[in-house]
Order: sequence, then C-alpha cells, then structure tokens
Amino acid sequence: MRAFSITAALAAALAASTAPAAQAEQVFNRIASFAVAGNLPEGADQKAPTSAEIIAASEDGNTLIYTDSPGKRIGFIDITDARAPKAGGIVSFEGEPTSVAVAGPKALVAVNTRESFTKTSGLLAVVDVATKKIDATCDLGGQPDSVTVNKDRTLAAIAIENERDEDVNDGEIPQLPAGDLVILSLKDGVADCATIKHVTLTGLAEVAGDDPEPEFVAFNGQAEIALTLQENNHIVIIDGKSAAVRAHFSAGTADLKNVDAKRDGAISFASDLTGVKREPDAVKWLDDNRLVVANEGDYEGGSRGFTIFDVTGKVLFESGASLEHAIAAVGHYPEKRSSAKGIEPEGMETAQYGDDKLFFVLSERASIVGVYKDTGAEPQLLQLLPSGISPEGAVAIPGRNLFATANEVDLVEDGGARAHVMIYARGEGEAIYPQIRSAEKDGLPIGFGALSGLAAVGDKPGFLRAVNDSVLSSQPTIFAIDATQKPAVITEALPITRDGAAAQKLDIEGIANDGEGGFWLASEGDSDKLYSHALLHVNKKGEIKQEIALPAELRANEIRSGFEGITAVGEGDGLTLWMAVQREWKDDEKGFVKLVSYKPATKEWGAVRYPLDKSEAGWVGLSEISVHGDYAYLIERDNLIGEAAKLKKLYRVALTELKPAALGGELPAVKKEEVRDLIPDLKSLNGYVVDKVEGFTVDAAGNGYVVTDNDGVDDASGETLFFSIGAINAM
Repeated sequence: MRAFSITAALAAALAASTAPAAQAEQVFNRIASFAVAGNLPEGADQKAPTSAEIIAASEDGNTLIYTDSPGKRIGFIDITDARAPKAGGIVSFEGEPTSVAVAGPKALVAVNTRESFTKTSGLLAVVDVATKKIDATCDLGGQPDSVTVNKDRTLAAIAIENERDEDVNDGEIPQLPAGDLVILSLKDGVADCATIKHVTLTGLAEVAGDDPEPEFVAFNGQAEIALTLQENNHIVIIDGKSAAVRAHFSAGTADLKNVDAKRDGAISFASDLTGVKREPDAVKWLDDNRLVVANEGDYEGGSRGFTIFDVTGKVLFESGASLEHAIAAVGHYPEKRSSAKGIEPEGMETAQYGDDKLFFVLSERASIVGVYKDTGAEPQLLQLLPSGISPEGAVAIPGRNLFATANEVDLVEDGGARAHVMIYARGEGEAIYPQIRSAEKDGLPIGFGALSGLAAVGDKPGFLRAVNDSVLSSQPTIFAIDATQKPAVITEALPITRDGAAAQKLDIEGIANDGEGGFWLASEGDSDKLYSHALLHVNKKGEIKQEIALPAELRANEIRSGFEGITAVGEGDGLTLWMAVQREWKDDEKGFVKLVSYKPATKEWGAVRYPLDKSEAGWVGLSEISVHGDYAYLIERDNLIGEAAKLKKLYRVALTELKPAALGGELPAVKKEEVRDLIPDLKSLNGYVVDKVEGFTVDAAGNGYVVTDNDGVDDASGETLFFSIGAINAM
C-alpha cells in the first residue's frame, strides 16, 4: 500500500540490463516504428492529420489494428516481419472509431456517431480482418468509448460514455444523458445484436451519481468486468454473463509527496498534494481478484500514478509519485503539465511473458511506457520505453515476444512528428534506452531536459558538461555528465545564477570551458520574449560575472535564430571565442551563416562566413561548434523530422580557415569537410529521426559525443539521444 521511491530501483534495473550476456535479463527494445500516415490511401491528402489511439492484434499476432478517430477509420499494419512493418490498408466509417478489440477472425470496432453531446449515438462494427469488410453493425444507443472481449471470445463489453461537454458550465457534471455498459454475445467473432443488454450504472457513484461516464472496460478470467467511471471517480465490477453489478467502490484519493505542482519553467519536486482524486482511465486485471488502474484524471483529479485494488476496493498498492520521479530521471518529465496532472498515466496493458507477469503503464504527457513486474505485492519497475508522442493504447503479443503502442498525436500541421505505432521485442540483451539518466540528490532525481550544448571536462575522459535551453527558463543549469557509465549519468546540476537567484531571460545554447574552472555560455536571443543575444562568463559556482552584449553591427541585423554554440581557441590574452549563428541574419547572403569571433582581452569582434548545405524543404542551420585539435567541428542540420529529415551532419573547418574580418565589411568564406552523417545514429533506436541534434564535444580521450534536445517533452517525444561516435582523430 505504501508509495515508494523508484529512481534507485530503476537505476538497478538499468544496471542489470547492461550486465554480461550470460547474466542478462529479458528486456524490451524498440525494433520498429510505423508512421500511420503511411496507410493513407492513394489520392488522400498526405498532410492531413492522422492518429493511432487504441490498438489490438490479430490472433496470430501478425497484424496490428488501430483506431484513427480524426480520419474516421481503422488502420491495419502487417507485422509478419515485425522489424519491417508494412501498410495494411484501412476501413472507413461514418463516425469516429474510439476503440477496437479482436475476437477470432473479426475486429470489433466501437464507433461514435453522435450528433452532439446531448444527442448521442454509436454502433459496434464487425470487421473481417482478412477481407477488411464490414460484416455487420449493432446499434449501441449511445457514444461508445472502450470495447473488450472475454477470454473465450463469447462476450463483448462496451463502455458507453456519453461524455460531457467541457465548454458547458466549465465542464462541470452532471451533464445528461447518462452513460451505461453494453454487453452482448459473440459467436466466431460475430456480434449477436439481439443479445444486447444495457447495464444501468446510475446511483452508484458519490460524484454525480446520476451521470455515470464509463471510460474503460476489462474482463478477468471469470468473465467479470471491471469498469472505470473516470469523472465519477468510481469503479464497478459486473458479472459479464448475468449483467448484474457485483460490487462498486470509489477510486478514492491519494496523497502525493515531492511532486512538481507549479508550471514555472523549473523542475522542482518540492510540493505535497493531499486528497487528490484518482479518477482512473484504463483498467486491467492482474488476476481474477486484483485490478490495476491508471490514474490519469479528467474532471477534478489525476493522481499521476497507478493503483492496485482488490475486487472489494481495498487498496493493495499505491504508486504515488514514484513513476513520475522515475520518468524525470530519464528526462521525460513534462514541466508544462506540472500545475495540471503531471505525467498523466492513461493507458494500460497486462500480459504473461514466460515466467513474468507484466503490466505496462502508458504516460500520455511524458510519452513513455513503464514496464512493471507483478510480484503479488510491491510491483517492480523493470524499464521505461520511449513511445512517440502521447501513447494512448498498447497491445501485448507474448506469443511472439512483442509489444506495441499507439501514439495519438500528429503534428504534421506544425512540421512535427506524425502519429506512430511503435513495436518492441523482448529478449536477452541490453536495454538500448535510456542513453542518459540522472542521479538522485537528497533522495529525488535531478530533473533535466532540453539539453542544448556540450563541453568536455579537460582532463577526465568520458566526463562532460551540458546546458539546458529556455524550455526550463527558470532553471538555467550546467549539468555534469559521467559518460563512462551505461547509460550515462547526470551526476550534478549547477544552477546559473545572477545576484544570488536563478538567472532569467536566458536561452543557453552553448558552453565552453574558460580554463579557470568557470564557463563561457552563449545565450540565444528572442525579442518577443525579451531575451537578448549575449555571451556570459560564469565562475565555477555558476555565478554570472560578466554579460557581453552583441555589438551594434550585429544587433542591427539580428533575427531570432542566433548563437547555437560556443567554443574557445587559445588561452589568456590570446583567447578567442567562436560562436556559431544558427541561420542567416538580415545581412547574410542566402546559404551562408556567420561564425562570430570575440576576443575578451581586446573586446574585438569579427566573423567569417560558413556555407550551408541546401535543402528542398524546411531550413538548414548550425546547432553547435566545438574545437578539437586543429579543427572546429560543427553540427549542421535541417529542421525536419522523421522520414522528411535529410540533413543531420557533423562537419569540420580547419582552424587555419578561421581568420575573422571586421564586422560590417566583406567576410571571408571558410571551407568545410564532412565528418559524419548522423542520421544512421539517430535511427539506431528504431524510432523516427528527431529534429534537434544540438550538442557535440570531444572528450579528453579524443572521443566525440552527441546529444539531442528533447524540447522538454513539449510537442515532442521526450527522447534524449546521447551517444559517442568514437575517436575523432580516426575520422
């Protein structure tokens, strides 16, 4: 029943997963990602938003079936070769599919056909998986949400939500019509519409008892149904055969310790919340007497974790904030959701893999999946799996040692990632994610995200420093990284301060050592947010001792995309700082950006011109500059993502080329040499290619390291890729 700290447990699990192969645990690794836009039919608008919400698998495990509500369709994915999923086509409906389940050769699809929130309607469609034809439909008499079938495929249960209108009375309930539960019989996967039974649920919940809003439904092995009433904060147990309510109980409340309850641009687990209504979404049975719920919240609550109940409503285990802490330790904490419901656990799945009874908790806002081992008592967190943007549904395929998630958000209209289905395989070996995590400080994880620049610790191979950008605007930080561990570990967080307080109005994009224990930092400007382009000199305590504004010749032509990296050449009075400007400013020839120089001893500015590669779409710019040996290394990238991404490369320029001319005059152009195409590295985790390759440095042993910016999990998957590309001198 106790909540527990899970960061240390996760660290132990990660250590076990990287043990020698002879002692290796079974682990999940992502093996493929499928953008569901790939299922759009010929002639369809390829830039129309898609989605993958609830997902199921055919009984042979070779086909995935997902709901795409915006497109009013379900999609099929052929995973006969799970590492190379193929488009399998679609079936369209005159309504929005909300859920799908498989019964033998048929897929049962719940379809919302309502006219309005008060004129609700819906149907259950029976789709033949092989022919992709609709065999039959049943009128459900209301707006369906979740559908499931029992163990022997003789019964189907559908939660009829009849959801509320959040624009009416600020979303306050009750808002009729009330929801209920539909149970019907199946034969060979075909629904017998004449057997439909409606289970009345009014008068059960303490919260708006006359307006039950069922959310998620699940059968146990005895054909008993667990049903969550999310907004009502209630759980109902129903006999599937007789349709009688066996038991019902409030989902209750949870007390949360050490959570971040403020949206303030900083990750700080300094708040306690008491009496938070759980308001569960997904529910799954662990056995015939225990069920586990994901406490997403919707109406008034959301306790940020999961709870295990017995069938009488007794709390057997409460996760509290432990999952949120574990997620923060791998950089996936969504700070912008702090004042709301945090990570929002929403979906769930359970399955037996070999000797292990596992359950999976899907965090919608952190875009990650927690894999737990059911021990019968306190569950054990085994892994955290990266899962695209906003995982909504999941399906286990233990017969093939596979697991898949459906991720609902499609950002095509903003030039972002498409909705994806992601596939994982379980087997002996090492967990390939995360590639970086944080240690604990005072029993809590060091919060991090949006890593944007790297610098080496000069005399310690494998030790680096990183900075975060303005996503965490109230928490500018210099992180210490121990990359000799696997995964790499953020061991310390040094706040960047001004006059004793966290420095404001900064967008730190680059870091360089000053040779005296302190650092030079490059801050990118944004006039709309009152940020200035600037150089900062901080001491070893992180205190800003000097702020250097851009000269008039630069300020006169500035745009938003400014300094994206900083590096130092020389020392003492001969020190020159070099900054990479991301994109062309107003006075730049198209296809060229400035590498800007500054000599602190003489306060002299200069620049050279750097030639950018061309791109057929999006824009191209620089993300980092770092000097090693006789060369300056630069990351050049487009701003594209997924299959559209074409340019994520490491180049170098000989230091002899860096001969700055005075600003305001003709600037010499430098020659560049390609060092490495980073796209294969970005594909190595079998997700989609991320946009922001932001940091690069070479450590004391001559090994290059790369880090990506996860945008603080804001319209992004939250994945931070951190990897070594080996000896730079050998390239």
